[in-house]
Amino acid sequence: MKVPKAGALAAVIGLALTASGCGGDDGPQGNLSIGIKFDQPGVGLREAGGTFSGFDVDVSTYIAKELGYKPENIEFKRVDSSDRELLLQYNEVKFVAASYSINDKRKEKVDFAGPYFLAHQDLMVRAGDTSITKPEDLNNKNLCSVTGSTSAENIKSKLAPKASLMELESYSECVFALADGRVDAMTTDNSILAGYAAQKENTGKFKLIGLSLSNENYGIGLKKGNKELQGKINAALKKMVEDGSWDAAVKKNFGSANYKSEPAPPITSGN
Repeated sequence: MKVPKAGALAAVIGLALTASGCGGDDGPQGNLSIGIKFDQPGVGLREAGGTFSGFDVDVSTYIAKELGYKPENIEFKRVDSSDRELLLQYNEVKFVAASYSINDKRKEKVDFAGPYFLAHQDLMVRAGDTSITKPEDLNNKNLCSVTGSTSAENIKSKLAPKASLMELESYSECVFALADGRVDAMTTDNSILAGYAAQKENTGKFKLIGLSLSNENYGIGLKKGNKELQGKINAALKKMVEDGSWDAAVKKNFGSANYKSEPAPPITSGN
């Protein structure tokens, strides 16, 4: 890499300060990379035109605003359940907002801000299926979830040990497998399942059983040790709830799915 001479470097710094108002009054310079899901309608979805929608998108955009970034400076990057920790550890993203449940195992590798949402694990089946009404009914049936998710592990280890598990890379693939009859049910958080069931192309195809198999507190994932950023994000989340933006985002993203969300949970990470 070619390093500029001291005089040239000073000139570059001077120009940068001039452009930013000699003190960064316009907010941080450069882009803010945020990890979200690209395939979860209602939560985090990359639309056909390249825009993004979903509750996690709205939460991320609010946090970015509070950190001083404009919408055009936000760069959303796709994360899968299996690679969220890696993207944080290698500085590919500044933070992750991707239906990322806080648990002790994950806290060994990353820090969290929040939580900012409480979901519950549920099951989704085909609309005409009456054979599955409780987790134990999955014994000797085929269940789908994504690689790296805690949901399938919860059912296999505690509730239906004889269920056959299909682990795929995305929830969208599980939805297709369920529609095609390759699996009998899929499991994850009710917020994610409600988003898929509410899609126009899925109207009348699926139903949620209506279980609360676990409490999933969604947190904002951060690289370990960044206490300053953790504090700033916690402050942004509190403000989002207090000014009504949190409730508005819930209604906007989940209202059409007839899904009743829990109230905003108290922020505990970093306290």
